[in-house]
Amino acid sequence: MPHAIIFDMDGTLFQTEKILEVSLEETFDHLRDSGEWSGETPLQKYKEIMGVPLPTVWKTLLPHHSEEIREQTNVYFLEKLILNIQKGKGALYPQVEETLEALHKEGYSLYIASNGLTDYLHAIVNYYRLDRWVTETFSIEQIDSLDKADLVSTIQEKYNIKQGAVVGDRLSDIHAAKKNDMSSIGCRFDFAQEQELAEADHVIDDFSSLDEVIRKIENLHV
Repeated sequence: MPHAIIFDMDGTLFQTEKILEVSLEETFDHLRDSGEWSGETPLQKYKEIMGVPLPTVWKTLLPHHSEEIREQTNVYFLEKLILNIQKGKGALYPQVEETLEALHKEGYSLYIASNGLTDYLHAIVNYYRLDRWVTETFSIEQIDSLDKADLVSTIQEKYNIKQGAVVGDRLSDIHAAKKNDMSSIGCRFDFAQEQELAEADHVIDDFSSLDEVIRKIENLHV
């Protein structure tokens, strides 16, 4: 029986880069207008930490600000992200839709596990109609630990998943796979880092090669 495949969202299925810069710039314009920020928008710093939960993002980008300001900034940023998604400024990676459709037809159970917030993930899923193939999308908001390994474990328990793979671009995805006895497939996409990908069981450079890797994994368990 085909196994389950759990996908990360940002930098794996969705080209976050296309809406990240404009949304972050709009957010820091808002901070500058309110006197809470001076200087350039820390876009590069955000790219370096992509994949971590948003509370960690704002502690990193706004280390000297109050928790109240960080929370307000997070809400504003989320609103801008969703608006830009709905305006069609984002994009899935090439071959994502074709690959998800093919895997779904082959009988694989597909899920999304992301450090993104629920409303943001729903905006992407709804805009691109990913629920045509994806059984359920899980947000880090759903667990107290903010640990993706625990989020993947939640999916395993809910759907009685015994074997499968986690597909993602960052170390949190790779560790989530390993800690839950699943195969890890690293994506050498926009935010990936080579030292992190080195820990993955398999690495792909584009989505068109995912099906082949999945078949190899299946053969190992025959």
